[in-house]
Amino acid sequence: MNDSIPEPPIVEVGDATYEAMREKVQDSNLDPQTFLATDYLNHFNEVVMLLEMIPDMPEILEEAKEWQPKSYKDHFVDSTIADREIAIEAYDAVPTIYKEPFETTIGQINNTIASAVVSLERDLKGGNIDLLRENATSLSRIIQRLMDTASAIIHGSAEALDQSEIDNLLGI
Repeated sequence: MNDSIPEPPIVEVGDATYEAMREKVQDSNLDPQTFLATDYLNHFNEVVMLLEMIPDMPEILEEAKEWQPKSYKDHFVDSTIADREIAIEAYDAVPTIYKEPFETTIGQINNTIASAVVSLERDLKGGNIDLLRENATSLSRIIQRLMDTASAIIHGSAEALDQSEIDNLLGI
């Protein structure tokens, strides 16, 4: 007996599953083309604010270290927004052309946040507040740029940043 959860069907723009979901999301906060909601980005806004505050409030680092990535569906399971159920259901119907770059970008955001926390903790321990402030600002901007990319995907762009663009942002 196989108790694993079945994979959702691959959905492409224009097929019957896509059109049915398009009807369902019409009066929701989800994008009617991608079936994604910008509310998910609030999960990242919280930690970006924490990272920016570390130079002025070093104790905030502990709160930033407690932050954990959350999948799109998990975010909405824990959400109180009115469209949470449709957001969870619609995620399985997000067309591949949007879902793949979206998930890639979310992975990039999660990795950058984890790296930022480690970097800022190292800077804080080093005692150079100017360096800490500069890195907190730079890293927050990089994360925000990735969030802007995720937002563009949510609103119908199928483009994610490639690794060389991220390395460029990080100065690697």
